Amino acid sequence: MSQSAQTGDGIAKGVMWMCGSLASFIGMAIASRELSANLSTFQILFFRSVVGLVVVAALLPRLWPEMRLMRSLKLNLLRNAVHFGAQYCWTLGVALLPLAEVFALEFTMPVWVAVFALLILGERITRPRLIAVGLSFLGVLVILRPGVEVMDPASFVVLIAAAGYGMSAVLVKLLTRSCSAGVIVAWMIVMQLPMGLALAVFDWRPVVPGNLPWMVLAGLTGLSAHYTMARAFRHLDASVAIPIDFLRVPLIALVGYYVYSEVVSPWLLVGAAMILAANFYGFRAEGRRARLAASTGAAKETP
Repeated sequence: MSQSAQTGDGIAKGVMWMCGSLASFIGMAIASRELSANLSTFQILFFRSVVGLVVVAALLPRLWPEMRLMRSLKLNLLRNAVHFGAQYCWTLGVALLPLAEVFALEFTMPVWVAVFALLILGERITRPRLIAVGLSFLGVLVILRPGVEVMDPASFVVLIAAAGYGMSAVLVKLLTRSCSAGVIVAWMIVMQLPMGLALAVFDWRPVVPGNLPWMVLAGLTGLSAHYTMARAFRHLDASVAIPIDFLRVPLIALVGYYVYSEVVSPWLLVGAAMILAANFYGFRAEGRRARLAASTGAAKETP
């Protein structure tokens, strides 16, 4: 944690960036929902990448010296194939499910990060992580209520998206050993654009002028959501940033209610609260463990 994070100014900046992240994720969901009215999911992903390509092109002089080295190209391709599949499932879920349910189920991603970190990176699953995984699983059951209600297959699609995002996050962690964050994002746009185009041509639907503002919003928020969150974490501890991020669920529930007349069931709220509490507990416990390890290491180095 940087020194600025310990000051009131640093905290204020971090909260501002987190507010930008909240607005970006909500804006991306609304834009995707609006575009799904007459475009296919693959078209939505393609046009998001087109907008992202314009941004990347503006930054290309700064990024090209590293990109031309083609470091970890195969790993970038794998990460983007997984991430593209996750984005497809998430965007499809946004079109079919209440927005609050999509966001609540998406918050199971830390569970999948822990699983894939074990399988790919060899990181052990600590007791707090196990508790968080179990509580998140119970939260999903409360939302879906198997055996009580007919489960919407789209809910499982969103859970697949969360798993894909979890695996993508682990692969990004591997990529940061050889690539900068800017180059990882640039390869994401460059690789996912042809993926979207190749699949969109099989289900291409007429594009109308009214789609253009939503395309721009979807593309810009798709980039800004992760950028603003990354900036927020430079100023805030996870124990502060994560609870702010959890506001996505009630905020998108309000948007769904007032804009799309979506009614949120009490079971969804209870399940979402369980999932969010599991994430918060896991982050807090892991943060304490990391600080304890750091202080112990510093004590050992002191003569």
